[in-house]
Amino acid sequence: MKPHFAMMAGYNAWCNERIYDVAAQLSDADYRADRGAFFKSVHGTLNHLLATDRIWLKRFTGQGEAPNRLDAILFENLEDLRNARRKEDERIVAYIDSLSEADLQGRIRYKTITNPAEIEQPLAPALAHLFNHQTHHRGQVHGLLTGFGLDAPALDLILFQRQTGMGLT
Repeated sequence: MKPHFAMMAGYNAWCNERIYDVAAQLSDADYRADRGAFFKSVHGTLNHLLATDRIWLKRFTGQGEAPNRLDAILFENLEDLRNARRKEDERIVAYIDSLSEADLQGRIRYKTITNPAEIEQPLAPALAHLFNHQTHHRGQVHGLLTGFGLDAPALDLILFQRQTGMGLT
């Protein structure tokens, strides 16, 4: 199970770099424009992804900063947001690298944000959620970028696997 999560952590960071490369081509007005996405704009959605990753890593590790809102705007500037995104992706990779197969069979306890409740669940499905959530909202950003007429990057897992060799053996 660990090789799968290591691949997903690498894939997550790879996709984020590709999305940020294209997002950086937007004017500030387009970057912030409410285009009807759940978190309104490219700006809002990229901030949401960083916020939720910080929330989940705090749940997993007990360390780091975690906002108390899913729509928190952590950084107003795309460059600062991108730098923070890279650091968070490094934290995700390091966390996955630190886990043993036994850890992946363990459980976690945490409190939800939107409708506060205490939750206990197996770790592995929570990690699957972390990566699936990134894919979901990154897909929204991809659609927004395409809507602005930009060449949004291919984000297929198989492309990542072919480029890196991860998950092909």
